[in-house]
Amino acid sequence: MGDELISINGREPTDIIEYQQLIDGDLVTLIVKRGEEALSRKVTIKKLVGEPLGLSIDSAVFDRIRTCDNHCSFCFIYQLPKGMRRSLYVKDDDFRLSFLYGNYTTLTRFTEFDLERVVEEGLSPLYVSIHSTNPELRADMLRNPRGATSLRWLRELLRAGIEVHAQVVVCPGVNDGLELERTLHDVISLYPELMTVALVPVGVSDFSLEETMRPHNAEEARHVVALADKFQQLTLEVLGRVTVFASDEFYLVAGLTPPSAIKFESLDQAENGIGLVAAFCESFSGGTSMEKLGTGFFQSVDGAPEWGYRAPRGGNQVVQRGDDVLVVTGEYAAPILRDLLDRHGFADVGILEVANSYFGGNIKVAGLLTGQDLIQALADVSPLSVCLLPDVCLSEGRFLDGLTLEDLPHSVITVRTTGQDLRSTLESVRSKGLVLS
Repeated sequence: MGDELISINGREPTDIIEYQQLIDGDLVTLIVKRGEEALSRKVTIKKLVGEPLGLSIDSAVFDRIRTCDNHCSFCFIYQLPKGMRRSLYVKDDDFRLSFLYGNYTTLTRFTEFDLERVVEEGLSPLYVSIHSTNPELRADMLRNPRGATSLRWLRELLRAGIEVHAQVVVCPGVNDGLELERTLHDVISLYPELMTVALVPVGVSDFSLEETMRPHNAEEARHVVALADKFQQLTLEVLGRVTVFASDEFYLVAGLTPPSAIKFESLDQAENGIGLVAAFCESFSGGTSMEKLGTGFFQSVDGAPEWGYRAPRGGNQVVQRGDDVLVVTGEYAAPILRDLLDRHGFADVGILEVANSYFGGNIKVAGLLTGQDLIQALADVSPLSVCLLPDVCLSEGRFLDGLTLEDLPHSVITVRTTGQDLRSTLESVRSKGLVLS
């Protein structure tokens, strides 16, 4: 307890990836330093090959996170108000976090040394932000001249056989329309090995100071969906597989129903809302066709510590049954959940739709609800009601604004954000009169 790890087998690991590789053998030599002691000590451990050391690692990167030197006009971090958790203001552009957690990198800080390491160690998959294949436009959107040339690293990664998933944050009037069509054509011709390309709507909060940034209207969203449909068919014909997907949010803004489960082979773009509605509905219905779906996170390095919004959500709770049951959610999910509950015999369960007054703008997903918004929404709820809250709102028991469940005026039960967990919780409330979550 309190020992500082200096080296493993004569090497100083810079991240959890190297750490895992160095401790994999049956004989591991550690150099450690305890507390204020001036001298370090040598410890040799014999174990089974592949057996973990049992050390607790609290960071994925041991040297320094490679921060982002772009100043993207659409960056949501620039739209965060003051006073939120400090970790939320960290912008990374680190390929190691892309591999470990599915974070997106623009490759503007990527180097020849990085490429060599990724290829030699097989750090795959990676997640890359394209935004535009027009060099001038990409540099302008990233506000970084290296944005015009950094996609050359994408070509090298794909040539080396690294699996890559890409995203395009679509900004109306900037990289949509003909520019988006150009980008998707280039994706097929220049980067045909890409596994998936997600089209994601720009998020614009009330704190945005960018005059060129605004939310999509329904017509613009329908155009993006139409382009996605067009290039799904084209990639299927040319590449033999579908690679282009519009996020569920685009369908909802357009007033369309998001695609069903049959449209997706994986959930590698889950963080971008690709297929989440389908996966949730399939899971709630008890279907099994979505079992093959996986988010891709932690798939290569199991020892990676929990990070940010992928950290534990909350603990177990026991709540007595009340007069009624309310599912608490955001504006986008509310009508989907209402329809889902009605179709599966839960018409008596209520939906508490919470508007995101904290961020405002077009921020309507449940994962960005704050404690302040929930305090306002729960103020008039009957004390006897059982309120179910998706755990995606929380990270280590805290909302984005730093408040906790104890700060809410009404007790809530956090439920894992899957259809199966919501259904089992509702059935537990109905049949047993209590909830274990």
